[in-house]
Amino acid sequence: MYKEFELLAERGGVLGAMETMYQRGKIQEESLHYETRKHDGTLPIVGVNMFLNEHGAGASTPVAPLFRASDEEQRAQVDAVHAFQARHANEAPEALQRLQEAAAAGGNVFAELLETVQVCSLGQITRALYEVGGQYRRHM
Repeated sequence: MYKEFELLAERGGVLGAMETMYQRGKIQEESLHYETRKHDGTLPIVGVNMFLNEHGAGASTPVAPLFRASDEEQRAQVDAVHAFQARHANEAPEALQRLQEAAAAGGNVFAELLETVQVCSLGQITRALYEVGGQYRRHM
């Protein structure tokens, strides 16, 4: 019943557990466990991973086929992104710089993003923001 409290006490109490990032790791583990159970169906959640049939419990529901982009469609999308980047090669560095400055200064990043997306791809924007704020890595 008090197992978690005992585990905290073994780590020097709340402050000791915080120093070793015990709580953060525990929250991440529980979150991963929850998401895994939700996705594999062992934790049924109506409206998320299971649905009630509107025609009654005995009616069968047709399963929609999974559609994937063909190799040609994938290549066309990659080519479109490269063409977009080439068209805006002169404007992108300045837009990314303004975005980084807004993020670093705690400014209105959303307003700057609305301008930046006009001339930069998602990948360019993501890399620029990683440079300012770093990238989240799960504590192991």
